[in-house]
Amino acid sequence: MSENDELITITLEFEDDEKVVVEPLFIFELEGKEYVALAPIDEESDDVYLYEYKELDDDEFEFLDIEDDAEFDKVAAEFERIVDEAEAEEKK
Repeated sequence: MSENDELITITLEFEDDEKVVVEPLFIFELEGKEYVALAPIDEESDDVYLYEYKELDDDEFEFLDIEDDAEFDKVAAEFERIVDEAEAEEKK
């Protein structure tokens, strides 16, 4: 990361008032929708949060919960495929 790059962080707040500071890993498309993968920055954790991603006007965006279990499973599988592909490419 160069000195001009800033770490982009987002604070997720859950229903139980728990807050987690995350950074976006990447945005990806699946079946005509965009999704975002977010990773905690304050923890030694392998957790990744997956949300539907919607761009709004004026550089604003929102994250939508993926409430359908089948849709979430597809999104999680696509996330894993992208990560596995990137790791395989790094090993070359």
